[in-house]
Amino acid sequence: MAALPVIRSLTSASVMLSGVVHLVLWAQGMSALSVVGPAFLVNAVAGLALGVVLQAWDHWLPLLASAAFGAATLGAFVLSTTVGFFGVHEQWQGAAVWLAAVSEAVAVVLGLAGTWWWARSVRRREPVPAAAGGAGFG
Repeated sequence: MAALPVIRSLTSASVMLSGVVHLVLWAQGMSALSVVGPAFLVNAVAGLALGVVLQAWDHWLPLLASAAFGAATLGAFVLSTTVGFFGVHEQWQGAAVWLAAVSEAVAVVLGLAGTWWWARSVRRREPVPAAAGGAGFG
C-alpha cells in the first residue's frame, strides 16, 4: 500500500511535465498552427489539471486517465513523425521532444501500474461497518 502514493506522485509529475513542455512549445510558436496549436494548449491544461487531480483524489480513475493521456499524446507525436499529423511533420530531435516522450511513456506505465495497484489494494482492505462505533453495536 505504501507504493501507491509514490506511484501517484510520479505519475502526477510525468503528466505535469508533459503539460509544461506542451505549454512552452505552444508559447514558442506552435500556437500559430490551426489545429495543432489549440491541441497543444488543451494538452498543457489537461496535463497540469490531471497532475493536480492525481494528488487530490485517491481513486483509480485519475491513474487510468493518466495512462490514456500519455498514450494519446505520445501516439499523436509518433503520427507526426511518421505520416504527419494535421500537416505537422516532426522529428525525434531536441530536448523538449525527448522530455515529453519519456514523460508520456512514464505516464502510461505508471498510470496502468497504479490502476492495477489501486484495484489490488481495494480488494485487500477490510470492510468498514456502516455504523462504526456509533449505533450501539458491540
